[in-house]
Amino acid sequence: MTNVVVVGSQWGDEGKGKIVDWLSERADIVVRFQGGHNAGHTLVIDGVSYKLSLLPSGVVRPGKLAVIGNGVVIDPHALIAEIDKLGKQGVTITPENLRVADNATLILSLHRELDGIREDAASNSGTKIGTTRRGIGPAYEDKVGRRAIRVMDLADLETLPAKVDRLLTHHNALRRGLGEPEISHDAIMLELSSVADKVLPFMDTVWVLLDKARRKGARILFEGAQGTLLDIDHGTYPFVTSSNTVAGQAAAGSGMGPGSLGYILGITKAYTTRVGEGPFPTELHDEIGQFLGERGHEFGTVTGRKRRCGWFDAALVRQSVAANGITGIALTKLDVLDGLDELKICVGYTLDGQQIDHLPASQAQQASAKPVYITLEGWKESTVGARSWADLPAQAIKYVRQVEELIGAPVALLSTSPERDDTILVTDPFED
Repeated sequence: MTNVVVVGSQWGDEGKGKIVDWLSERADIVVRFQGGHNAGHTLVIDGVSYKLSLLPSGVVRPGKLAVIGNGVVIDPHALIAEIDKLGKQGVTITPENLRVADNATLILSLHRELDGIREDAASNSGTKIGTTRRGIGPAYEDKVGRRAIRVMDLADLETLPAKVDRLLTHHNALRRGLGEPEISHDAIMLELSSVADKVLPFMDTVWVLLDKARRKGARILFEGAQGTLLDIDHGTYPFVTSSNTVAGQAAAGSGMGPGSLGYILGITKAYTTRVGEGPFPTELHDEIGQFLGERGHEFGTVTGRKRRCGWFDAALVRQSVAANGITGIALTKLDVLDGLDELKICVGYTLDGQQIDHLPASQAQQASAKPVYITLEGWKESTVGARSWADLPAQAIKYVRQVEELIGAPVALLSTSPERDDTILVTDPFED
């Protein structure tokens, strides 16, 4: 397979950053295809940590082209700040190694404000979704509503004022209804003009760039942000993100055809975590859940929010395998399970006295579903830094094999620490 799509198979935070960085060494181009700066990747290279939230992971690798596709919503201030931050860490980002889709939607200050207003109101009514308040959802709403300001609009000052007026017709009516002050046309124009010169040098017709690269045989790596279970259609709605996170979005969010995608690699944590609100059947509120959180350093890359932790949910990952057409998985953080006497894996649920093999789409049924577990023996030996099957305890191998069987997909890579070289390669996704 020439190209590889990397997707999270759980609720995000599966360790995609390390895997994408590991794969980027084999790729020519790394493409971000959905989401915004509401999710992050942490890369650890030679002991140095790089925290990315909007930029594709390939930017930290010399000689790689990083691309932000049209499926991403871009906060220009966040983009500029992230470029500057990485520059201070010695990573030079220029229009030579970063291209941004001209038809990508911009996140503006009014989107961030609206996100916060809604979340505060929801907190008071007990219906909070748990957004990052970064304007992602409202920006996608404007995109679908055909009133968004896009990257290319920064270069067209003649038509931009009319587009801003159209955007404000909607937002000011909404703000009046919420009892909030209106936003002036001049304020938005000033906001856009202040970032135009810094963003426009990176602008490109990305679908053309990628099509030419594909025809020349370039290896393209596609990376998403949040996991499959946060997909707007296939996730635990309404506690989801505002975009499609599944592998099929790699095509729509970059301008390439589905036949160009190739190998679908699902990043899968050896246990389960979730940030924010929403159902979580295998969540642990005991000392084991605390152990997993502390050992796994389970805090959000972007927000620092503490992640909820629980046992591995094979039923949910099996759904993700089907929704994405996953070819193989990268199993991460196996080492976090070291030292536990026993391990549990969820294989299905009980609902209204019946056993089912998948989590229903209904919010009420998701909240009522109870996990059905199998129990495996744990291991006392350390798996930290293992780089071959021979380095793993027998019970750890048994756990991995059980995961493969239950989710219906093989392990292609096995990660045993945040360091990129602490990886057991079973199948190279880039090999034909």
